[in-house]
Amino acid sequence: MRCSLISIFILLIIVLPNPSFGQTANALHSSYTDYRHELIKHRRFKHKDVMEIVSSLASPFTVNSVGKSLEGREIKMVSFGEGSVSVLLWSQMHGNESTATMALMDMFNFLQAEDPEFQDLRDRISNNLTVHFIPMLNPDGAQRFQRRNMQGIDINRDALRLQTPEGRTLKVVRDSLDADWGFNLHDQSRYTSTGTKPATISVLAPAYNYPREINEIRGDAISLIAYLSEQIAQFLPEQIGRYGDAFEPRAFGDNIQKWGTRTILVESGGYQADREKQYIRQVNFVLLLLALESIATRSFVEAPHETYFAIPPNRGGLHDLILRNVKYEGIVRDVAFRYQELENEQRDNYYLKGQVSDLGDLSTSSSYEEFDAAGYAVEAGKFGAEPLANGSAAAAISGDLTWKQGHTDFVVLGDYSPFTAPATIRLHSSTPKTTNQSLAIGSNPSLLLKRNGRIEYILVNGHLLKRPK
Repeated sequence: MRCSLISIFILLIIVLPNPSFGQTANALHSSYTDYRHELIKHRRFKHKDVMEIVSSLASPFTVNSVGKSLEGREIKMVSFGEGSVSVLLWSQMHGNESTATMALMDMFNFLQAEDPEFQDLRDRISNNLTVHFIPMLNPDGAQRFQRRNMQGIDINRDALRLQTPEGRTLKVVRDSLDADWGFNLHDQSRYTSTGTKPATISVLAPAYNYPREINEIRGDAISLIAYLSEQIAQFLPEQIGRYGDAFEPRAFGDNIQKWGTRTILVESGGYQADREKQYIRQVNFVLLLLALESIATRSFVEAPHETYFAIPPNRGGLHDLILRNVKYEGIVRDVAFRYQELENEQRDNYYLKGQVSDLGDLSTSSSYEEFDAAGYAVEAGKFGAEPLANGSAAAAISGDLTWKQGHTDFVVLGDYSPFTAPATIRLHSSTPKTTNQSLAIGSNPSLLLKRNGRIEYILVNGHLLKRPK
């Protein structure tokens, strides 16, 4: 009888949900705004912004300069904790991939906070781990908000030749620490999907050889990803992807795995209504703190590899907008649009310009926004009858010209800024060589969607706008 009771008790422990599972994730997610670093509000920040934050850090952190970029910008490393397990996180190896950098700034706020709610978590991390952060590995690229460094070299393809000072810095740091764990933090295209939804966070335990074998090192990375994917799935339902694991012999992630550091790639993609990636920043904050806790407690050990391989692989093909059943030019088609970010000279601001990214039967394609145009008469928008003198004249245009008369496009004779143009019109510096009417890949048509002769929607710069009530 006693054995039976023990067996039942053990069975209940296995079957009943673990009451702590997900609680830390939920608590971090709900408390995030308490730690969000307010000095960084968008993803096009510069090296000086990060250095201002990093240079202000004191105990419990240590801050060291570990290298310089080609243009002489400092690459700094922030360290936290006194544990025996060494963890290295590096971000912005690609200068325009800044989501995780924002999350690291938030993590610094969290780790130096003194609120009692998370003190046990801080203590677990500090007592078991020594965590090293390189928040901006490619400061020259970040200054230009571009992927590559100032020499035009992709640092993440420089692990063998080590031609770049930034790549050499990462190699020296990794080797000097002989890091047990490494987190390679990147951004990916917002048009990457898990099939029908954005791949908001994608993860990978990189292969260390062409056969993509799994040794103990890579196996631990796979188990940790399996654990983390289940923890954050509640925040990103069907929006966690698995990055392709083809071995790339020049890449740092693959080689750092090969050199004996358990390496995890995190790629931040897109999320609905979050072009500046502020919610994705929040999820990174939760994910990385959970990862540190799991390494400290070794809670990942029992996570099955099957969970990792069940994560859907990344796919392409996502769009910003799909108009379904557009009857135009004598045929009915689906029309998809993506937006280009057109930057100012300082590359710290941009505006969006739409262009047709696909046409035809798009029944197997997905997008952030969809609209069924069946039943609407679709016509080309009209050019204003007279050119505008300057940008001020453009800013003063009444919406009635668009909604009542169908004027969507205007030629401007003088200077103007597309950053200040009304959302309902498109400006041209001279008479366009092509009309605004064509539906073709790469075109940027202005369209009127009418019902009973009344304009109900307009499409300008790839954005679908509903008539104001």
